Amino acid sequence: MDTSSLALRPLHPHNMSAAIFDFDGTLADTAALWHEVDRQFFQRRGMVCDPDYAQRLATLGFADGARYTIDRYGLAESVEDVCAEWRNASERLYKTSVTLRPGAREYLLRLRAHGVPCALATTNTASVLDSMEHVNVRELFCERVYGSEVSRSKNHPDIYLEAARRLGVDPHMCIVFEDIAPALRAAQRAGMTACGVRANDASQPVGTLRATADLWLDDWRDLAE
Repeated sequence: MDTSSLALRPLHPHNMSAAIFDFDGTLADTAALWHEVDRQFFQRRGMVCDPDYAQRLATLGFADGARYTIDRYGLAESVEDVCAEWRNASERLYKTSVTLRPGAREYLLRLRAHGVPCALATTNTASVLDSMEHVNVRELFCERVYGSEVSRSKNHPDIYLEAARRLGVDPHMCIVFEDIAPALRAAQRAGMTACGVRANDASQPVGTLRATADLWLDDWRDLAE
């Protein structure tokens, strides 16, 4: 689907009753932080992170990502230990470094002010996101669904369906904002409208996302006012 001519309405498509948001990359520029977590992780083991590693982990939660890493690199470590190391490293970085992208908070608050419920659907963890000093996810979202709370990764619709269930909204009445193509496809399989969001990440395959998404957003400031 060519979405180059598509645009969001001033708030959201008129037939949408709820909005579901990814966090990393979509609402916040965290790619560089995760590259640093990965760099430190592999450096401690005298290894080098492969170029496709971050992309492979993008749809996975901590536990599935740890299993993938252990299997791919033959690590003699437990899933629990790898997850703990990632959580500790990311909490230190998220605590003071993460802010929302320009216009994102304003858009979220604008939706809430117009009675549109918003949910967070993220493969990140509650402890990492709750550690942030400059972003209050509890203030911004009616519901928050984390990857550990559903059975499958963002290659599948589970997390979006759970978000819609908690919001009490039919999946067909939801719009999902995501910055990776597999997640957009998963949202579409759930019957939701999928809006691709340009991330400030040079490795993001924008052409693929635009061809996949139902709608496309270059900048949150386009919707903030």
